[in-house]
Amino acid sequence: MTNGWIDIKNTDMMLIMGGNPAENHPCGFKWAMEAKRNRNAKLISVDPRFTRTSATADLFLQIRAGTDIAFLGGLIRYAIENNRVAHDYLVNYTNAAFVVKEGFKLPEDGLYSGFDSAAGTYADKSTWNYQEGGDMSGATHAAATPAHAAPADAAHPATPAPPPLLPPNVAYDLTLQHPRCVFQLMRQQYLRYTPEMVERITGIPRDQFLRASELFTSVRKNGDMKKVATIIYAVGWTQHTSGTQIIRTAAMLQLLMGNVGRAGGGVNALRGHSNIQGATDMAGLFDSLPGYLKAPLPTDTDLATYLKRVTPTASKPTPWDSMNYYSNTPKFFVSFLKSLYGDAATKQNGFAFDYLPKVDRDYSWTHIWDDMYNGKVKGMMAFGMNGVMIGPDTNKNINALKKADWLVVGEIYPDETSEFWKAPGITTDEQKTINTTVYRLPCAGFAEKDGSMTNSARWVTWKYAALPPPGQARLDQDIIAQIFLRVRDLYKKDGGKFPDPILNLSWAYADAAHPPLAQVAMELNGKALADLKDEATGQVIKAGQQLPGFAWLKDDGTTMCGNWIYSGCWTEAGAQIQRRGTDDPSGLGVFPNFSWSWPANRRVLYNRASCNQEGKPWDPERKQIWWNEAAGKWAGNDVPDFKPDSHPKDHMGPFIMNPEGVGRLFAPIGVLLDGPFPEHYEPIESPIKNPLHPDQSNNPLVKKFKTPYDKIGTPEEYSIVCTTYRLTEHYHYWTKNNPMNVQLIPEPFVEIPVELADEKGIRGADTIKVISARGTYIAKAFVTRRLKPMMIDGKKVYQIGLPIHQGFRGIPEDEGRDARTPANLLTPAVTDPNAHTPESKGFLVRVEKA
Repeated sequence: MTNGWIDIKNTDMMLIMGGNPAENHPCGFKWAMEAKRNRNAKLISVDPRFTRTSATADLFLQIRAGTDIAFLGGLIRYAIENNRVAHDYLVNYTNAAFVVKEGFKLPEDGLYSGFDSAAGTYADKSTWNYQEGGDMSGATHAAATPAHAAPADAAHPATPAPPPLLPPNVAYDLTLQHPRCVFQLMRQQYLRYTPEMVERITGIPRDQFLRASELFTSVRKNGDMKKVATIIYAVGWTQHTSGTQIIRTAAMLQLLMGNVGRAGGGVNALRGHSNIQGATDMAGLFDSLPGYLKAPLPTDTDLATYLKRVTPTASKPTPWDSMNYYSNTPKFFVSFLKSLYGDAATKQNGFAFDYLPKVDRDYSWTHIWDDMYNGKVKGMMAFGMNGVMIGPDTNKNINALKKADWLVVGEIYPDETSEFWKAPGITTDEQKTINTTVYRLPCAGFAEKDGSMTNSARWVTWKYAALPPPGQARLDQDIIAQIFLRVRDLYKKDGGKFPDPILNLSWAYADAAHPPLAQVAMELNGKALADLKDEATGQVIKAGQQLPGFAWLKDDGTTMCGNWIYSGCWTEAGAQIQRRGTDDPSGLGVFPNFSWSWPANRRVLYNRASCNQEGKPWDPERKQIWWNEAAGKWAGNDVPDFKPDSHPKDHMGPFIMNPEGVGRLFAPIGVLLDGPFPEHYEPIESPIKNPLHPDQSNNPLVKKFKTPYDKIGTPEEYSIVCTTYRLTEHYHYWTKNNPMNVQLIPEPFVEIPVELADEKGIRGADTIKVISARGTYIAKAFVTRRLKPMMIDGKKVYQIGLPIHQGFRGIPEDEGRDARTPANLLTPAVTDPNAHTPESKGFLVRVEKA
């Protein structure tokens, strides 16, 4: 979240898409209800189903799953054409005025400039960049090449282009009239997303779309800058082959309307578990390190080479200023290396940079299972991660595990992964042929361990153990520690090709076999390894003391820090994450002394954008921060996300993590692999061709695998759109082991429209088969009016929905009456090219009576 759960109460307008917080985040959804009750905030729900969130909405729109970019792109078009934009914010706080290089081509045919059809990728992204130069405001632009007509040789350069860099002095046009300025390119990009086109793609009738557009953009009616809107989403956006770009489109809309950085605004992701945010913060993704530092590549031959690649330099108009906070990457990274390797990390050996593994290929979720199926991955350790159920393509995952040598599962219950060999359809004779050795380790449940959880709002909150683990169950960190210590002993005894990273790993815990998580948290915060002094204030941090925050980190080896964004969470003043202060002086829900949020206990990111150029809040009644002229610094109810003493006249951009200092409407030089602007592409399995460009219907960069299980359905055989979702009564795949949850929802079901049921002769509670190109799901029919048939590009299309929770493990409430088939038997293993997330929320099926 850019903002936070409680901050939702401050909004005037909510657009909720790709999520159903009333049912899936019921505690947090109370803040949306607070906004409606106390601010008369309006709520727009856009969803394939009429949900309980929809029931609270002022306006509900049924959308075809996987067409969110078409809807959001239409909103962008409406906002621009009806002048529902934040003009001063747009010009000064985004890259709208930046001029893009000549030769850049928009994807009117479905492809941006630089696409190599033979390689199936954008081999030349040199035109996805800013033009170098100065102020072009008011200049004549008649000779500028339009963005839909790239020079003839632009797509096929004579020689491979070197990796492009952002220019230090960006050309700009403050009048926003240059045909290649970002604003005009964005306007041109979404001119095609007319209400009629939105209706053809999404199935939302034109009049309903216009009503939603008018309502959402009304916060900028007549130039009003006091009101603010928020966009709220969940995995209904991320689990698509265009998931990253869907979220990008939302961010662009919010930048266009001046809603980012403001109380009640932002783009807010609802994380589905209590600590998913924390997992990604700590490098839960294969291509990042803790704190979202980039993972080294094989081409990073030494520390200097790596730091040159990943440390950005400022790119902005010369008169403007940019904090470019990631220019501090060397400090963050060297301090991270010191936390890993301690005294073994020295300046002479590049702070042990060579100890880190280099990412030589894609190690994302679907690739791991594909590699296992193809014999490249021989074993897996699965802790709290039920890979068979999570999918996608459960059959492929089961057959991959059959080929593994070993599997270690750490869980509190037997699950489908630890008993993959008992899946429906596997006979006793076949079980005898499976040679995978399975080790099941009993782990502690959430109430049996302490530690911190980081919620959607980035609040890092300490929790305490309520009782000890039962029987032989062990804490997660104890299991990992004891495995590590045994592996280290083996390296000490037997040596190995490269034992140094294991032998030199810092393990300075009070109890090596049972590391206290309080000490781990202190390690993440970081400490001084030598006496440090702030020359400006005279403050001294003695060697061995905890650091106050990441501003103290150094790149010379005198500080260590396990995760720079968590620096400040456990200081010399104590555990900030254990605080429980309930004071809220501003009334905005900041609660500055309750827990601690990264970075720097800041509740709203980019909050400098909550003020105009003079440093005065857009809305004085929702003051977050402001420029204090007398003190010569920024002050506020929240921690300013800005250089404390940067005077407003310096024109420093509020988006301090970008080299430009401003928000990116245009994402330059391959920030995203599939284009600088989001473009609507059809899901891999779609009932229609893409109306925008039928010859390039899907995202050209989508990864498809080639095993016998990686089948893609066609609309001729599978014509119904299927999506998956969660229920309030169950928590993913675990609560089916809890009698009370099972009594509430004892067996799986499939929601199907009344009209589809009538066509198929299906009645409520009939057992039906849902069949995709990959598998068959069997459950009872739940015939409902919450899903309705839609007209998609002149074609009648049905959508159905099914919960994800039940599988072949858990309490057999209806033994013999439940086929116990996992939902992800149906889903395809195709992924978003940027985030590598599978497309679980929109695929094709057919429905039959069982």
